[in-house]
Amino acid sequence: MRRILRPLALPATYSRWLHLLIPGTAVSVWLFINMDTPWVPMVVAVPVGLIPAVRLAEGVQAQHLLTPAERGHPGAAISTAPSATWSDRWRTVVWLEVRLLLTAVVGFATVFLSATTVDLVRGALGSEPSDEWLARGIQAGWWCAPLALVPIVLLLCVVVAGGDLVTAVARQLLGPSATERMTALEERTERLLERNRMARELHDSIGHALTIAVVQAGAARAAGDAVFTARALAAIEETGRHALDDLERVLKVLRESDSPVSARPTLAEADRLLDSARDSGADVDAEVSGTLTLVPGPVSREGYRILQEALTNVLRHAGSVPVRVRIGVADGWLELEIANPLPASVRGSGSGSGLRGIRERAALLGGNSEAGPREGQWTVRVELPLDRIR
Repeated sequence: MRRILRPLALPATYSRWLHLLIPGTAVSVWLFINMDTPWVPMVVAVPVGLIPAVRLAEGVQAQHLLTPAERGHPGAAISTAPSATWSDRWRTVVWLEVRLLLTAVVGFATVFLSATTVDLVRGALGSEPSDEWLARGIQAGWWCAPLALVPIVLLLCVVVAGGDLVTAVARQLLGPSATERMTALEERTERLLERNRMARELHDSIGHALTIAVVQAGAARAAGDAVFTARALAAIEETGRHALDDLERVLKVLRESDSPVSARPTLAEADRLLDSARDSGADVDAEVSGTLTLVPGPVSREGYRILQEALTNVLRHAGSVPVRVRIGVADGWLELEIANPLPASVRGSGSGSGLRGIRERAALLGGNSEAGPREGQWTVRVELPLDRIR
């Protein structure tokens, strides 16, 4: 019983009833002008439905009154966009025709059943029914009172059934087209990629800074030298300041979705990473060939993060060891190679989140990456194409 009565407690049931009755106002005006041509609104609906903006208006109205829970939701089953194709326009025409038919049925039922209820109530009070059809079958008397509940129940059934039917039809005819679904999927994919990129940004920048700080603090404690300790604290301060700048960049993008990504560091600032690694005790031998200014922005930014992650892994897993860094731009490719002596404790090809992030960045740009032992050294080699980004 609760399942049967539940629709009657939902506000959407009555907003759908209102949606069904709204076209009746325009139809009533026409019938007042010319009662002999009730089919004219159906004909007029054809050219009206072909207007792109009509689908927008119908979609907004349907979303507000038929599916209020989905109002404004990006994944709503009813679209609120103008017609973009002829298929959308003809679907709008069919929707208008179906809506007019359902309006006629529900409107007639509403008027007839409401009038019948009023007549039965009047009959229970001793007045004769005003409707001739009703007057033939029922005489005035107290028995009209319980009978007055019958048309009310029928009307509620019509309202619930009509609302469910018009909502189902709206989902089919006013729902997103294949193009709109594809666009929504692409936007959702872009948002997911952006979230993953933010996660990698935070992992790379903050992880690098913490690794530098830990290494510097440990070296300062072990050295027992006031001069070295002061230099280590200065390096920790500088690294922390850069990490805060990176964190502010990421948070700014999170706060302002339209914020440009051009503020993110590029390979032109690679010296900052190399100096930070040197301050941590690593003997960095860097070689740059080619012109870094020719590298497109997206590739240069991702290359910076790849270099940052590779250096972080060296300091985290190998400590203060000699590191060979090669950055080259040639033949339409950006090549990065970071190599360090292979610690005895390292086995396999590595599967940490840092290496996974390097592989993901390279794959997103259409490049490739390798990481693993090679000739007694741990080597990270990444190749990123330049022409695919331009």
